[in-house]
Amino acid sequence: MSTFGSPYRGRFAPSPSGPLHFGSLVAATGSFLEAKTRGGEWRLRMEDVDALRCSRETAGEILRVLEACGFAWDGEVIRQSRRRQAYAAALAKLMAAGRVFPCACTRRELADSLVAPDGAAIYPGTCRRGLAAGRSGRAWRVAVGAARVSFDDAIQGRVVSELASEAGDFILLRADGLYAYQLAVVVDDGEAGITDVVRGADLLASTSRQIFLQQCLGLPTPNYAHLPVAVNAAGEKLSKQTRATPVDGSRPGSVLLAALEFLGQQPPPELAGAAVQEVWSWARANWRLDHVPRGPALSGASQNVSGWDNAADT
Repeated sequence: MSTFGSPYRGRFAPSPSGPLHFGSLVAATGSFLEAKTRGGEWRLRMEDVDALRCSRETAGEILRVLEACGFAWDGEVIRQSRRRQAYAAALAKLMAAGRVFPCACTRRELADSLVAPDGAAIYPGTCRRGLAAGRSGRAWRVAVGAARVSFDDAIQGRVVSELASEAGDFILLRADGLYAYQLAVVVDDGEAGITDVVRGADLLASTSRQIFLQQCLGLPTPNYAHLPVAVNAAGEKLSKQTRATPVDGSRPGSVLLAALEFLGQQPPPELAGAAVQEVWSWARANWRLDHVPRGPALSGASQNVSGWDNAADT
């Protein structure tokens, strides 16, 4: 059971803007094991709300790699690209409550703004009290006011955020007509009844914004656990932008063992070359969230997958 009375329901929500890499596999592994060892469901959602960066082909390849690695999800795969009406309804609710405002600012006009921990520009409030004469709204932002958000992360500990100084009035509907990630994920988690979110610590800075939106929309707040992020030798998060190597679905046992080792689970050497079902059997019997290293990132994230390749996966 979750801490607020509902059966545990977790999820994994990759963005199909690039192939599944080791960092994504780590998040999938941690979220799956936490859900299954607590007798819960594990849902899968494709976060393809940004149609300009995502593709169906990439989404299909991610699903194939997950299946090759032995992941099994509950229910149908949810695709954000098919849920625009739900996001529109949530935005309309915020409009009716006076929580959002239109913004005419361009990126160039905001170029000198302060930068949030996640790299986003902190909005200086230019259009908060109304649009300047002769200007029309390009995007919609939520007014954060003096909101102070705090939560206890199961791995990273106590987190306290002052939204005005750390995020500012953030965008919910972009100038190009696409709904922003922050709104989409809150609506999706709420509608799916997600009770627990286990994901990478690169999203830790987003969590306070999402909790704020949950409060604005009257949605429950899940429990959170942010896993350390896998980074390369230069300290960069593994991603499409840093040319992270795609997960090799032909070696599922080896890559799963590398993910488990990264997550501090210490799989025994004799599992090298074991069938993927055997690896999962050991993982489900031995998973401990409190063994996951605390900290936002771990270097050497490639984890030398070849070290688990002493025998062929079957």
